[in-house]
Amino acid sequence: MGIKEPINRLPSWMKMKSRLPKDGDYYKVRELVDKNKLHTICTSGNCPNIGECWDSGTATFMILGDVCTRSCKFCNVKTGRPGPVDTIEAQRIAESIVKMGLRHAVITSVDRDDLDDKGASIWADTIRACKKACPSLTIECLIPDFDGIPELINQVINEKPEVISHNLETVRRLSPEIRSRAKYDLSLQVLQQIAQSGLITKSGIMLGLGETKDEVINTMKDLLNVDCSVITIGQYMQPSRDHMPVKRWITPDEFADFLRIGRDLGFKHIESDPLVRSSYHAEKHIK
Repeated sequence: MGIKEPINRLPSWMKMKSRLPKDGDYYKVRELVDKNKLHTICTSGNCPNIGECWDSGTATFMILGDVCTRSCKFCNVKTGRPGPVDTIEAQRIAESIVKMGLRHAVITSVDRDDLDDKGASIWADTIRACKKACPSLTIECLIPDFDGIPELINQVINEKPEVISHNLETVRRLSPEIRSRAKYDLSLQVLQQIAQSGLITKSGIMLGLGETKDEVINTMKDLLNVDCSVITIGQYMQPSRDHMPVKRWITPDEFADFLRIGRDLGFKHIESDPLVRSSYHAEKHIK
């Protein structure tokens, strides 16, 4: 049985970037993604910024298939039993990045709890293939928690992408309700391990699930306490009637307030806006 709650009508400020471009690099990226049978979180996650990002020639690639072993109540990615690992996926992504002429790429994945190594070796292979195909490429990896196993996380760290991100998604109180397996404190441990490696460490949260302002600020402080230096904050949007409903639409002024607070607390880079998603303006986060 799904949640079956009504989807709230979008406020005006959530519609600003909804139109797709009529021409430009958007269609070039679309053609390459389709032709090479690539999975992107841009499409699987119904990202509201897909037109802007793809028109500028950037995309977030999703490896290890498009079926997740977890069933988080906020996520639009399919849940079920994934198929076998695609052994040439890394090379296809690397070749596509070269054809797109990307300078910066974001890579993420579904959770693969069905695999002994949770997919960590495929992560390492993909980073390595992309760096080999395009030595000047900078990479952000938005990783799952790998059940917090340090050896698996290190397989990604050892390939030295410029940024490693792992999303907390929400505040501590709401985490058990919307995340099917991931734990708030375990995610903080993952982020701390990344930060201790010396790589840029990043996380993201969604607002509108019923959190309070104080809870958001405490989440920021929790991230800073594990040396996470980059944070993205955006509005949660209900993907379907089977997902968690939006409790409240956070106004642009409130997002601007969190931007100011985050800067004052000490984040090196912060994106806070209703339409922000974790890979939005990702190329800026390496500076």
